[in-house]
Amino acid sequence: MARPRALLVANVDWFFQSHFLPVGRALRDCGFDVWVASADTGSSSVFADEGLTWVRLPLWRKSANPLRELRSFVSLIRLYGRAQPALVHHWTIKPVIYGTLARSIASPRTAVVNTITGMSSAFVSMRKGAWLRRLIAIPLLRLVLRRPCSRVLFENRDDLAHAVSTRLVPKDRAVLVGGAGVDCQVFRPLGTPPGLTVMLAGRLLWEKGLAEFVEAARLLVSSGTTARFVIVGATDPQNLGSVPEAQIRRWVQEGVVEWWGHCQDMPGVLARASVVVLPSYSEGLPKVLLEAAACERPIVATDIPGCREIVRHEVNGLLVPPRDSEALSAAIQTLLDDPDLRERFGRAGREVAVKEFSVEKVVSQTLDVYRELLGDCWPETAT
Repeated sequence: MARPRALLVANVDWFFQSHFLPVGRALRDCGFDVWVASADTGSSSVFADEGLTWVRLPLWRKSANPLRELRSFVSLIRLYGRAQPALVHHWTIKPVIYGTLARSIASPRTAVVNTITGMSSAFVSMRKGAWLRRLIAIPLLRLVLRRPCSRVLFENRDDLAHAVSTRLVPKDRAVLVGGAGVDCQVFRPLGTPPGLTVMLAGRLLWEKGLAEFVEAARLLVSSGTTARFVIVGATDPQNLGSVPEAQIRRWVQEGVVEWWGHCQDMPGVLARASVVVLPSYSEGLPKVLLEAAACERPIVATDIPGCREIVRHEVNGLLVPPRDSEALSAAIQTLLDDPDLRERFGRAGREVAVKEFSVEKVVSQTLDVYRELLGDCWPETAT
C-alpha cells in the first residue's frame, strides 16, 4: 500500500532546515512520504540525507514583480497536481497565500495547515511600500485562512488573539504551537562565560533592533563599562529590511561593537555570552531566545508579541519598550552589574524552555493537529 504523502512548503531551504526539519522527520517516522518544497539557497542537500524528497520552487522573498509571482503560483499549482498530497503545511506569508490557493485548484481534498511565523514585518513595517503589501496581503489571508479542512498555527498568544478578534481566522481553526521549539539536549546549561559579553544574534535586519543595540552599546561604553558588545549573524540581501554589510562594518570601525559573522555552532557561541539581547520590533517566537533560555542565559528583549512569550519580565529576563535605546542600555547595565541576577534568570529560563518549548513537545503538538485533520487517513503504522 502506498504511503500517504505530506508536502511541506517554506520560502527557502535554510529556513525549513533550521526551524522545522524535526517536523519532517516525525512525519517520515509516522509512515509518510515527505516532500519539502522551497526556494534554493544551497542548503537542500540535507533533505535527501534525511530521507525526504526536496523540490525546488521559484520563490522570491524580495520580489513584487507580477510575472515572477505568477510563476511562483503556477509552479505550486503544478506541484500540487503532481504530488496529490494528503497533507500540506505552509510556512511564511507567500507560501501560505499562494499554496492554499493552489491547493484549492489542484488538490482540493488535501488537508491544509498554515503557520503564521509572527504576524510578519509586512504587518508592522514602516518601510516604503509596506502599507501596500498590507493592503494586498490581509484580504488574501482572510480568504485562504478560512478554507475548509484547514488549521492555522500561531507561535504566540498575542498573534492568535489578534487574528481571531479581527476575523482573519475562525477561532475553531486557530491553534497555538510553540514556534520551532528548541533541542534542550543540544542547547543545555553552559556554565559561567569568561568575561562580560553582551550578544545580539540573528539575521541582520533593521527590524531586529540593530540600530538600538549599537546605540545602547555606545551609551554603555561611554559610561565606562568594560563589557564586549557582539553582533552574530549574516546579512540577508533578499530581505527588504536587511542591514547593509557596509553599515555593519562602519559600526565595527567605530569601535563600539564586534561582528562575528554567521556562526554554525550556536551552543558554542552562546557559551561566550553573558547576556543575550533581542530588541526586535516584531517577532513570531524568536528561536535565538529559546536557545538562549535553554542554555541558561539571561535575556533582554523588547516587550512585543513573541519576545514576551519566552521572556517573563524579572523572572528569566528583562523586557523593554521597542525602539528605546536608553531603556535597553539600562536593562543591560542592570544585568552586567549583578552576577547573581544573571544566574537566577538563567536557571529560570532553562526551566521555561524545557517545560514549554522543547522540540519534542512542539513536534507532538504539530502532529496532533495533523491527526485531527486527517482522521482515518492517518497511517495505520504510525505510533
